[in-house]
Amino acid sequence: MPTIFTEMRSSRISKPKSKPQSFKRSLSSPFADARQRIHIKRTPAKPETTEEEEDLFKDQLDDVGLVHALGNDLSLRDVAQNMKYAWSHMFDDVPEKGGMNSVRISEVLNFRASLPPIITVAHVHALIGTPTTTEREIVELTRAGVIRKVVIPGRGIGAASVSEGLVLAENWERLLNDSSIEPLLIRKYLQILNANPLRSTINQSLFTAPEVTAVMQAGFLTSSTSSSSLTSNLLGSKTSSRGTAMSIYNISKAASGTAAAIGGNDAFYEAGGGGSATLQNGKSRLTSQFKDQAQSLFRRDGGEIQFSLPNAGPYLRLLMAARSHLIFLLSQSKYEQAPLYLLREKWDGGIAADDPAAKAKKYRGEFKGILPSRTRKWKQYYGLNFDWVLAECLGAGMVEVFETGSVGRGVRIVA
Repeated sequence: MPTIFTEMRSSRISKPKSKPQSFKRSLSSPFADARQRIHIKRTPAKPETTEEEEDLFKDQLDDVGLVHALGNDLSLRDVAQNMKYAWSHMFDDVPEKGGMNSVRISEVLNFRASLPPIITVAHVHALIGTPTTTEREIVELTRAGVIRKVVIPGRGIGAASVSEGLVLAENWERLLNDSSIEPLLIRKYLQILNANPLRSTINQSLFTAPEVTAVMQAGFLTSSTSSSSLTSNLLGSKTSSRGTAMSIYNISKAASGTAAAIGGNDAFYEAGGGGSATLQNGKSRLTSQFKDQAQSLFRRDGGEIQFSLPNAGPYLRLLMAARSHLIFLLSQSKYEQAPLYLLREKWDGGIAADDPAAKAKKYRGEFKGILPSRTRKWKQYYGLNFDWVLAECLGAGMVEVFETGSVGRGVRIVA
């Protein structure tokens, strides 16, 4: 009898047969069958700290005694000599290989030459260090006509304010002779200036109206209450000032972007300012309207006008900005203090030193510093000297200089 073999169910696990190609789901992307990459979560990298965000100095310095004066030149015997020294050391020399082209060098030198030779009273106190004797000497030299005192109202608050400045009489006369004022008017101006050595304001009746206009345009006279005059011009009633170019009524009707929208071409002079910054086709001019309104402005102010120097605004802005930046650098340290050498390096922007070791590193290609043209000192402050700014802050009472006994002198912010 033949044996018949039949399939028996096996206990083995059998793989399912693959489905025909027609039953497979179409893929939307040819890369869908590719093995997926495992994403590794990475911790975010630590952001790079900028120059301003770095901690300047983390340790607290020892204080073994305050430094009351920064002047170390024994040949400087009086206030006038210290003023000449401060003015001649206000800026550093332009570096030969500082990365600045001829255009930038020209801008730096022209800006320096345009600044008035004003030295603040605070700076003189920082160099000499004897307040009572210095104040007595300033009064004596002012009475003798050697120096002139310039009043600077409304600049800064508290210790950071710049209230008074000193100018050598010879420098004042030099600026007058270099100006566009007529020689006869210069002679008259100097006679009035020398006849009032202790006064910063005079009566406008000493000059005629055309003379006041000419001297005011050159920047050697200004209104004694320019800030209040500006407020009265801008916020005066519509009926009383409707005929003037600076009235709110006329400004509100002027087209945006025009000179009339800011009070007209002579708005600066109408507010009591000086200089030659009027707008009319790029040229300086004075209109008859300004002459009439300047006279009414002086009558409204009681007839008082103030002695001044041209381009004092850029000088004061540079001074205030430099003071603020030095305080900012000190505030980056934990205890708001730092060694003097480290603060100087921070002010200079971390440029490479000029010693033989630094030159050898640069020759071998190991130069790690940056060019002076890329530092804030040369981009914004036109090469302002560190010691000059430190004297300004010390005289104004914003910082203190003290001996540490270990790392030289230290500087800290006055609380």
